[in-house]
Amino acid sequence: MTYESALNKIHSLLTFGSRPGLDRMKRLLAEMGNPQDSLKYIHVAGTNGKGSVCAMLSSALVAAGYKTGLFISPYITDFRERIQINNVPVSQSDIVNAVEETFPLIEKLQKDDVIITEFEYVNALEFYIHSKAKCDIVVLETGMGGLLDCTNVIKSPLCSVITTIGLDHTAVLGDTIEEIAGQKCGIIKENSLAVTSAQDMSALEVIETTARKLRVPLAKSSNVDLTVISETLEGSTFEYNGETIKINLAGDHQIENAKTALATLEILHYNDLISISPSQIALGFLRAKNPARLELMSKNPVVIIDGAHNPNGIQALKNASEKFLNNIRKIGILGMMSDKDIDTSIKLLSKTLDKVITVPIDNPRAISPQALAEKCKACFDDVTAFDDVQKAFDYAYSEAESTNSSVIVCGSLYLAGEIRPYILQKLK
Repeated sequence: MTYESALNKIHSLLTFGSRPGLDRMKRLLAEMGNPQDSLKYIHVAGTNGKGSVCAMLSSALVAAGYKTGLFISPYITDFRERIQINNVPVSQSDIVNAVEETFPLIEKLQKDDVIITEFEYVNALEFYIHSKAKCDIVVLETGMGGLLDCTNVIKSPLCSVITTIGLDHTAVLGDTIEEIAGQKCGIIKENSLAVTSAQDMSALEVIETTARKLRVPLAKSSNVDLTVISETLEGSTFEYNGETIKINLAGDHQIENAKTALATLEILHYNDLISISPSQIALGFLRAKNPARLELMSKNPVVIIDGAHNPNGIQALKNASEKFLNNIRKIGILGMMSDKDIDTSIKLLSKTLDKVITVPIDNPRAISPQALAEKCKACFDDVTAFDDVQKAFDYAYSEAESTNSSVIVCGSLYLAGEIRPYILQKLK
């Protein structure tokens, strides 16, 4: 089997589940010998910040000498980004071997009318690969939810982490912050620890109540003591526990994500579940990467890719652009999924972007550039729809060069994944 044929088998499965629940995942993992039960986890759920928190945690644990597995979603440019060991995507042969050994189980279950989805299978591959590699700890990012997310088949993790909660995936998770928080809190289990980022008061109340009922100690990012030294588009520097720490992730929201990761490492260290020093944390955080999150691709002209795709993420992008690009004209390249809160996101960007170029995304859930342009015209005077992402970027980049403007690509991680390789090649 080639790597391409292995990917084709993975992608041949249903993208979304036909019914809720964890029964299918448990059935598959039982057929695989329950590889998830041999691993220790830091389980991370939330609406925004999961990927960055996971990246910092994984990188810090690697710096402390732990063989660390990482599972994230979605990937940006390479499928193997989803399953990593020591911050390196697993090899193509690892994927091929795992698919060869486990895909017959998918076909066996199909004959019993048990239909496994793509996300479930990829998660099962993660458990399988990390178990075979004998990872010391796995940093495990949920998909959209928590309680019924297929990652939640694990037993009590070392720690459950809830990053910032906002209104996203409301059709599945609920219409209110409280309902969504309840779903996210489904990863908190007895005989474990928990951490939360700064939250809306209604979300925090749900988290605190859940932890109290389960008698799980809860640490808060707000209790982490750090002093910010400097912030630029290239990242932030702060002092923590006698160490000067640099993160190559820009924006106030990334400082909050860093505090969440630090709160997690602190509570794990305090409870003798890991051994890690401030200098190891500093090294790990310096090495942490999370592409397409306010990622500076070029300084002159400024080109930024940001995967922000919901109002919370767009607000973080807006705050950062106002802080770092306050006096610079901003050209936005915008593509979004039709099931997102497009109208709120556009309104948030209305006082940030001076010009909008709408583009297609190669995804059946994407809104067309023409339909998105029509929505944008309610908030922007200068809107153009393009049918080709690369031509749109060439046009925006050329205008930015000639008018001393900046280019901000945003609206979807899928868009970021499509355009990022082209931008890297063009700006070599």
